[in-house]
Amino acid sequence: MNKEINQLLDWTPNTELAGLPLVSADDHRYGMRNLAAAVTLITTRDGAVRFGLTATAVCSVTVDPPRLVVFVNKKVAACEAILNSGALCVNVLSGDQEHEAKVFAGMVEGVHGEARFEHGQWHELITGMPALEGALANFDCRVVKVFDESTHHAFLCEVLATRGQQGGEPLLYLNGAFRRLAP
Repeated sequence: MNKEINQLLDWTPNTELAGLPLVSADDHRYGMRNLAAAVTLITTRDGAVRFGLTATAVCSVTVDPPRLVVFVNKKVAACEAILNSGALCVNVLSGDQEHEAKVFAGMVEGVHGEARFEHGQWHELITGMPALEGALANFDCRVVKVFDESTHHAFLCEVLATRGQQGGEPLLYLNGAFRRLAP
């Protein structure tokens, strides 16, 4: 068996379920609107140029080794930059960082590309990827595998450095809006 392939090649899907139709994209989208998720900024750089996007499709994979998976739409410029650099930083936003979330989601008119990094204060950890000051957590990562998943790439990342604060409130995304936890 090829050790480079991280898939159970001898496993097969349930044949009784294989022929059932999938839900429509609209039905799936509606259901997912009710799944509250932490809001993150995924940042990277390609040479001297910084890239970033707002994302909720981030998940812990394992603690030992420390790994995350980050899903990025293939159409955004940051996706190609991540492929080129092999690194990214996951910045978990606090409840008071909604403005930064909107900037990196393209929701602030006239702010694109490098100008996004004029919002918030930025530093670097180990990889040189942009890490946002005041985020609940920064996960500085190297990409170890890339999976092609339809419209997105799934980046399997190993965490090289973390930084964060204790006791902060997260920024969440639910039902098409940014939200905070009620006190």
